[in-house]
Amino acid sequence: MFDKIADLETRFGELESLLSDPEVLANQVEFRKLSKEHAGLTELIAAYREYKKVLSDIEGNKELLKEPDQEMREMAQAELETLEERREQLESEIQVLLLPKDPNDDKSVVLEIRAGTGGDESALFAGDLFRMYSRFAETNRWKVEVISASESERGGFKEVIALVEGDGVFAKLKYESGTHRVQRVPETEAQGRIHTSACTVAVMPEAEDIDIDINPADLKIDVYRSSGAGGQHVNTTDSAVRITHLPTGTVVACQEERSQIKNRAKAMKVLKSRILDNIVMEQNAKMAADRKSQVGSGDRSERIRTYNFPQGRMTDHRIGLTLYRLDSIMAGDIAEIADSLRTHYQMEALQAQSEGM
Repeated sequence: MFDKIADLETRFGELESLLSDPEVLANQVEFRKLSKEHAGLTELIAAYREYKKVLSDIEGNKELLKEPDQEMREMAQAELETLEERREQLESEIQVLLLPKDPNDDKSVVLEIRAGTGGDESALFAGDLFRMYSRFAETNRWKVEVISASESERGGFKEVIALVEGDGVFAKLKYESGTHRVQRVPETEAQGRIHTSACTVAVMPEAEDIDIDINPADLKIDVYRSSGAGGQHVNTTDSAVRITHLPTGTVVACQEERSQIKNRAKAMKVLKSRILDNIVMEQNAKMAADRKSQVGSGDRSERIRTYNFPQGRMTDHRIGLTLYRLDSIMAGDIAEIADSLRTHYQMEALQAQSEGM
């Protein structure tokens, strides 16, 4: 393991030299490529260098244990214990940092939320989930752009699709895919009974042209007049766009913009992301057949989380995490959940890696 890191440290040094080279600085494409590689190694190399220093300090303190001065030996022993603890921590950190990186982690995402069982209450909860993710996006300084939305009569959404743009969005949101269950008393419930409803969430990395190439001949594009909110513009121009990918039967519609060109561009973003997501899920399904749990499989059918409003409780069933602060969670404070999920799946990946050795 450490032979590999030594090679990476050499490469890190080469990158630092290259990034200060005037020829590289003049070539923006090359500079961005090397900068990204450099940034990807920075955390690992910092941990490795600290690890080497800790090892050196441990050896130094072991030498001090041979000193005749008792006070000196006691101080060296106390520091040695601290250094040994830090050595173990760094070894664990380095193992995680050496895990294969998900190439999609830095990408923006297409977020889809759909009401499921529960009728109006499910649609209201879909709206609550969309606000939760939107507020989480605000705290991370991400941009949220609605691509299409189908509102329900009592509020909320039957379906809402949005593009969430920013650095590392997929890394933090990728474990949100699945079925989210809510337990609460609807406002229309006279008897005060708790109802259970559900929504499905899909988080897909935004597909880039280099990720997926779609043949224009495989597309059927229909234009039609918008419906719903929009004032005088509604039903006056054919600005809404529906795109069907014939080989897969994937259909995407967008009517949020007044411009047909803008709606077409947005619909293509969602279409590419859905097709790419399906390809990744098929690959993950094949990998899952080889081991019990597939990290990051994003299984849509799995009930991943329950939001119990009467008890103010959120439970993530995959990792057994229960938090009694539902109000703050629904207000977008989900960083602890995202971090806990990431740590859990990193540990699973480490275990799978060690079993495969």
